Amino acid sequence: MARVVVDPIPRIEGHLRIEVEVENGKVKDAWSTGTLFRGLEIILQGRDPRDAHLITQRSCGVCTLVHSLASVRAVEDALKIKVPTNARLVRNLTHAAQNMHDHPVHFYQLCALDWVDVVSALSADPKKTSDLSGAVSGRPQTTKYYEGLKGKLKAFVDSGQLGPFANAYWGHPAYKLPPEANLMAVGHYLDNLRQQVFAAQMTAIWGAKNPHLQGHLPGGVTVAEQLNADRISQYLFLLREQIAFIEEVYIPDLLAVASFYKDWAKIGGNKNFLAYGDFPQSDVEPDSFYFPRGAIVNGELKLVKVDPTKITEEVTRSWYEGDKPLHPSVGETKPLTGDKLKGAVPDTKSKDGKYSWIKAPRYDGQVMEVGPLAQCLVSYTGGNKEIKDTVDGVLKKLEVGPDALFSTLGRVAARGIKCLVNAKAAEKWTMELVENIKKGDTKTFTPYKMDESTNGQGAGMNDVARGSLGHWVNIEKGKIKNYQQVVPSTWNLGPSDGKNQKGPVENALIGTPVADPKKPLEVLRTVHSFDPCIACAVHVIDPKTNEVYKFRVS
Repeated sequence: MARVVVDPIPRIEGHLRIEVEVENGKVKDAWSTGTLFRGLEIILQGRDPRDAHLITQRSCGVCTLVHSLASVRAVEDALKIKVPTNARLVRNLTHAAQNMHDHPVHFYQLCALDWVDVVSALSADPKKTSDLSGAVSGRPQTTKYYEGLKGKLKAFVDSGQLGPFANAYWGHPAYKLPPEANLMAVGHYLDNLRQQVFAAQMTAIWGAKNPHLQGHLPGGVTVAEQLNADRISQYLFLLREQIAFIEEVYIPDLLAVASFYKDWAKIGGNKNFLAYGDFPQSDVEPDSFYFPRGAIVNGELKLVKVDPTKITEEVTRSWYEGDKPLHPSVGETKPLTGDKLKGAVPDTKSKDGKYSWIKAPRYDGQVMEVGPLAQCLVSYTGGNKEIKDTVDGVLKKLEVGPDALFSTLGRVAARGIKCLVNAKAAEKWTMELVENIKKGDTKTFTPYKMDESTNGQGAGMNDVARGSLGHWVNIEKGKIKNYQQVVPSTWNLGPSDGKNQKGPVENALIGTPVADPKKPLEVLRTVHSFDPCIACAVHVIDPKTNEVYKFRVS
């Protein structure tokens, strides 16, 4: 038996520690640890609720927009504000752009290197790679292109400095792609570094900047002067370029990689899934979501209605004070200190030991996975024709059944499916915005009263690139009395609870094959398939200087 610790495990940012116990070539047990404390809920107490969406965006440096959206929705719910049609549509367009940025970045920059052996690409035949590119990609490249790419890659390797390709277990026996497929994937990895800029520009068209946009505010959006033909045409031009890249490069690559790793359609799965639903289609029907709200329970493709009052967080195995599950509307963020904290050293060997700064969210007392796989499963069973047709098409091409979705491979594939459907829906919303403006409706903001007598309680819920995100606010005398965030990575990467139910990523890891405990590539595959974004889940700040602590991880 071997104990393996990977710390930190995310490729780009965030502090997540994964510990697994390997026995007879498989993971027998697993523990997920968020290693830094998040204090945003405490920072927000006593502040003006209208500032919350600007502050909560700083939860992360990637998915900033979605925190802004959840926050303004929470304040609007508390103050009973209905936003205009144009605001609803503009928010849908910016949120869709965020998805078009996040999902390809996840596949190429955060996840692909778990499946693509970059060093193996050095033995690829450029002519055969070009032929492969022509057969599977909508943007084939020439032999000369792949000769140049191979030369650049060789220079990286010969220098001993692999740059963005330095963090993987090259030559691991779990890699299965032929050298030519690896070289093609390296090319598309670099292509997406350029492509993601266009998605960021789409967000900035309506949000003024990216990241940390300024386009949202309680009551609507700030783009009254930008609702013109030039801005809309610019968004539509970039959108169609994104759709082309997704259809011609991202989805074909996804299918090509998946065809070599069909065994992973039986590894890394969960049975319970939760989606809040998002992209409202109506101004008068509150739950008119393009991607519906719902849950999948016990692996049955049957839609279960979701009651948000059944959401709780508990801290039995987390470094916080508290001894019972609480709904986020009355939630607490009280970190342990001093002797109670014991240096925040993860205690994974005791039955009731505390080992994470991440809390443990539950729905109706059950562990729930959130994210694009949950969104696709709920939409698949909930009547979204575009999702169903796309999922069925992918399953048919891979020659696997719906059960394959409940896996690490299904989780990776769902991101591409959701990205494509979301992008195409954005075309429809763009044209709805055009038609609404043609009618003479240019309203983007609903005025409301806010003063020292204002009281209210509200929730802002959305389904974002990494899963179900919720903000809960309690306003008293015009100030924030309590604020709680339950983010996707809290749902997915949280620890065990008081019933010893393990969190989704811990569950998914159990049973994962590990060929070499000293090179746990397979562990990375399952964890990275969740797209861990620990910046949202944990933060640390010096209360005296307001300076964020800096850490060097060797």
